[in-house]
Amino acid sequence: QVQLVESGGGLVQAGGSLRLSCVASRPFSRYAMGWFRQAPGKEREFVAAIRWTNGNTYYADSVKGRFTISRDYAKNTVYLQMNSLKPEDTAVYYCAADLDGSSWGPTDNYAMDYWGKGALVTVSS
Repeated sequence: QVQLVESGGGLVQAGGSLRLSCVASRPFSRYAMGWFRQAPGKEREFVAAIRWTNGNTYYADSVKGRFTISRDYAKNTVYLQMNSLKPEDTAVYYCAADLDGSSWGPTDNYAMDYWGKGALVTVSS
């Protein structure tokens, strides 16, 4: 089993920036990594994904141009740089891993194999 641990959440004013990190407990083979979020009273939604080998990235329309997903092989870490934050970005953000790509599809229904426990991001107006 692999544990994913998110960090970097917090409180920020609208227009500000945060960077989330997700570290795996050990190196493991994976097809892709993703970030999802769930706001209070809402369904979980897809935010961004990155193909682990070629680095191709995918974003939800709501964050395109503001958020950037990246990975660091050496540190076994995936990041989510969030700029120009809006109050509607307030949510718990989850890191997740897709091991083999059999369920590949960067949408809200993207089935992932491992999940972190989440990091709270609060954007004040």
